[in-house]
Amino acid sequence: MFNDFGYAEEDKLGKPYDIRLFRKLYPFVRPYNNYIFWAVFLIVVITIMELCLPLVLKRAIDSYIVPESASAADVSERGDPVRYLDTDMSDPKIREIVSRYQDLFETDNNSIRIKYKELEKLEKEDLLILRQNDLYGVTRMAGLYLLIIALVFVFHFIHMMIMEYIGQKIMHGLRIRLYTHIQALSVSFFTRNPVGRLVTRVTSDVQNMHELFTSIISVLFKDIFLLIGIAGVLAYINWKLALITFSILPFVAYASLIFSGRSRKIFRLLRVKVAEINTKMSESIGGMRAIQLFRKERLTNDDFIRLNHDNFLISMRQIRIMAIFMPIIEFCSVLATALVIYYGGRNVLQGSISLGALVAFISYMKMFFRPIRDISEKYNILQNAMASAERIFLLLDEKDRLPEPASTVGPVFLETDPIRKIEFNRVCFSYIKGVPVVEDISFTIPAGESLAIVGPTGSGKTTLINLILRFYDPDSGSILINGHDIRESHSHKLRNRMALVMQDPFLFSGTIRDNICRGRCDLSGKEMTDILKASSCYALVEKLSNGVDTELGEGGVNLSSGERQLVSIARAFARNPELIILDEATSYIDTETEQQIQGAFLNLMKNRTSIIIAHRLSTARNANRILVLYNGRIIESGSHDELMDEQGFYFRLNQLNS
Repeated sequence: MFNDFGYAEEDKLGKPYDIRLFRKLYPFVRPYNNYIFWAVFLIVVITIMELCLPLVLKRAIDSYIVPESASAADVSERGDPVRYLDTDMSDPKIREIVSRYQDLFETDNNSIRIKYKELEKLEKEDLLILRQNDLYGVTRMAGLYLLIIALVFVFHFIHMMIMEYIGQKIMHGLRIRLYTHIQALSVSFFTRNPVGRLVTRVTSDVQNMHELFTSIISVLFKDIFLLIGIAGVLAYINWKLALITFSILPFVAYASLIFSGRSRKIFRLLRVKVAEINTKMSESIGGMRAIQLFRKERLTNDDFIRLNHDNFLISMRQIRIMAIFMPIIEFCSVLATALVIYYGGRNVLQGSISLGALVAFISYMKMFFRPIRDISEKYNILQNAMASAERIFLLLDEKDRLPEPASTVGPVFLETDPIRKIEFNRVCFSYIKGVPVVEDISFTIPAGESLAIVGPTGSGKTTLINLILRFYDPDSGSILINGHDIRESHSHKLRNRMALVMQDPFLFSGTIRDNICRGRCDLSGKEMTDILKASSCYALVEKLSNGVDTELGEGGVNLSSGERQLVSIARAFARNPELIILDEATSYIDTETEQQIQGAFLNLMKNRTSIIIAHRLSTARNANRILVLYNGRIIESGSHDELMDEQGFYFRLNQLNS
């Protein structure tokens, strides 16, 4: 009642504290600490292996392709570096080659060597023999490189399986926690929150957390280790070139800081719009008959287009931010590479650094900016996940529930004693403060009595039912059972003693048996038959091909209103309650079906205390006592004949209904 669908919950979002959100997420992660340890261990192993790849490349270049001995170059008369390849004269084949190309080889300190630029004058076969050791070394380095790549692949697969398992289990626990928490909230919470918003929290918001638990956490650990490792290796190879690379980082950090704040705000807005779209879809599908009946398709479509367009515009804002941010990161990477090639190339030409070291340095530098790009890309997902986490924990922090007694046992009157008397003692209640719905209501229902409550729409009849079922607590006064306030008992124990048949009963998807036996798995075949006959539901089940195992659609849409009512009466029978509450139970039923349902009601109310809310006064005539409500107050009380003799408000209602 008085629903507020203004998305007020979004106004509660203040400054985001990611560390606080991670702290709240930790209880869901803690059961999988062992798995996380092995995942982190694998990340460390993978990182070390990936750090080894450029070193293998450096070794291949400096030891075999352009050996370091050749890197120690002489200087020609023009000042240009001249590189030589030393030969192994112990091999007869090499001695034969040297003898055939004596004019190309030089003797220096008892060693035979040849200039690299002269190697192209050798025959291909001779060149292969001359450099067979280098070729063998390159082959070994290539094999080692492939072996590391293969191991990285295997460890990546194992790591991914572990992280996916952790992510799926955490999402499973989070969904269960959300669903359980939502079920424990009071009815007033659901009157203020649209279905679409709650569905968004349990589905898409939780799904957004999947990337956080799998790829983001994985990338975060891996990239941090990789950045630290690469920074150390770069400094070890050449600290001057490393400083040139690191000089770009302040610009990267500044850009990240600027764009992060803007990105977070946009993802918050996106989550709001997704919730609004889901709410609109839920509302439209639920009210499709009314939309088509009153020809509101265009109006509803225009509303949805507006919401969808707002979502599109916000998404484009987010895309524009990333379209600027990512090229900035890429430009910084290219700039750093250009600077390293320039300064490093000069050092190679001057002989102060080997070619393999420069190639390895450039490889490491590209690896250095790769995790930065990964973090930038995943930051998009991280912001989305954090926006979802805010809303998930905003819902989990919701405390709108009826207070339960501290004792887990509860009062004895709901444990063993039958219900002997129900009493309303000066009960007042309002859904909105200052707007009373019922005022100063007092009456008593002895065990076995049937009480009918009648009155015009808005007089507070259904509110009394909500109070006795403890969907709400009274603002003042008390409701007593056997002299005990019902607030002294746990609500589930209270409701176990009662059954409610509503004017528009809700049936769950599943079979008719599932709906009737909900909460009762011990019903025998004979008991089920007795329930079906007593509830006038037997004929309905008999005409169905699968009987009580017939599948029902959502809400029981494949049954008529009367048939749904009969199934709900059978469901009430299965609970074997002490108190029966009928809320406008025949207001939508035709006369023939009403007679059938009335017979089921009489069977259901036999030897039970019953409360009947009725618009059709024919339902109330057989009650032991009738209360007449008007503007939230009891204005008349008595049997049908007594009230008719008084010729008061009840009498006039009968005149209008006749």
